[in-house]
Amino acid sequence: MLKIILKGHDNYYGVADVVRAFWHHPTEDREAGCVTCDEAPDQILISEALPGSTKCCSPDGRINVELPAVTSPYSCGREVKRSVYQALAGLSGRKAPWGCLTGIRPTLIAGEEKDPSLLADRYFVRPDKAELAWETYKNEKRILGGLPEEDLNIYVGIPFCPSRCEYCSFISSDIHHHMGRLRSYLDALEGEIKYLGPLIRRNISTLYIGGGTPTVFDDDDFDRLLDIVYASIPLGISTEVTVEAGRPDTITRHKLESMRVRGIGRVCINPQTMNSETLQKLNRRHTAEDTVRVYEMARKAGFEVINMDLIAGLKYENAEDHIESVRRLIELAPENITVHTLYKKRRAQMSMKDVMGDENDDVDRAVSIGHSLLREAGYIPYYLYRQKDTGHGLENTGFAKPGTECSYNVAMMTDARDVLSFGAGGMSKRVFDRQGDKYRVERCPCIKDVIGYIDSWEKMAQRKADFFDIIGGDQHTGDVTK
Repeated sequence: MLKIILKGHDNYYGVADVVRAFWHHPTEDREAGCVTCDEAPDQILISEALPGSTKCCSPDGRINVELPAVTSPYSCGREVKRSVYQALAGLSGRKAPWGCLTGIRPTLIAGEEKDPSLLADRYFVRPDKAELAWETYKNEKRILGGLPEEDLNIYVGIPFCPSRCEYCSFISSDIHHHMGRLRSYLDALEGEIKYLGPLIRRNISTLYIGGGTPTVFDDDDFDRLLDIVYASIPLGISTEVTVEAGRPDTITRHKLESMRVRGIGRVCINPQTMNSETLQKLNRRHTAEDTVRVYEMARKAGFEVINMDLIAGLKYENAEDHIESVRRLIELAPENITVHTLYKKRRAQMSMKDVMGDENDDVDRAVSIGHSLLREAGYIPYYLYRQKDTGHGLENTGFAKPGTECSYNVAMMTDARDVLSFGAGGMSKRVFDRQGDKYRVERCPCIKDVIGYIDSWEKMAQRKADFFDIIGGDQHTGDVTK
């Protein structure tokens, strides 16, 4: 068992995150003042914060890492992770693609340093990942420049899917078991949108209808969903509207035409892989051929921007399978292609080993080659985030043909713009006190449980009204403002 004793600091979470880059399931023992990991080699280390430096050493002196502070401004938390990372890299004989950067948004650090070589030198990020972070940061900044800080961004969540994928623990309900609740959910969502929507007095930059699978509704109820949104939320002519149609088996010609009649030009059609055998094993009820058919249908309907998602590291695939999926999507030529890396979701059927794989497998290679193919085809990275327990310490990256990027994704992922979310599990956010690329962010979560949301949507709506400083009740006079 690995045991790291903390001395002179209390950065348990950061130390555990670095351990997680090498082994699974670290434990923070705050009473004992240490972080432990049963899966790691037997070793005791002491992580110590000193004035102007940090150390991570073994009691017998065989491991002895001391690093002078280099982060600016000096951050004890970051410095502790630097020295712990170097000690664990030596102990394991391995290096993590993102070095000691363990946060969700490595682009934030790229923006601070302004030089990808500093990411490699200071944080031990692999050069290709450092370049990826820097390029993505610059594109994020450009897109944020077109999203006024005073504007609002809207998310409408539909947490239902026609079946649950093996890798998923998302707050979505299998429609075959919860068909009766789907319409009740729409009733509750209508109540919340009608309660808050007319109070919005700010310009709306983006609207994103996501899930789950919003197209899980039948044609009539899907029309009703769009009618509710367009009747109650004051969208502008320039508002970017995206519908995450998602699963090809739920997309019909009627739904595509219904979106186009309302002027919606952006839609997501997400295969996750273009291998039909894998799709069947994952419990996705469509084939790769269905994906192509629906994609062509959307093109004929007149959609200007189509996004398609892929997942690298799927349990039933090797590197070549993922690379072939990337090639097939490039041949289709959607405007946006998002490459996710499989990560361990808490309630997913897949085990940690299914997600993480073996140390010598080639998911990293598959992602790198896929990224290269996308760049060669004219796609650029425009948003990027990482998740805890992602296979092989990799990342999720949205690629787009220049000028077709989804601004909502950047607004949401950068934590740099206000977001008002409707529906179960939605996260509303307000940002304050800008300092460079950093903001103070306050969050207002909505209940995740669908049944709980149906029963308490009015309470959730009032909570958001309070969060955005709206006066509740029948005599609403306030604005949705910062």
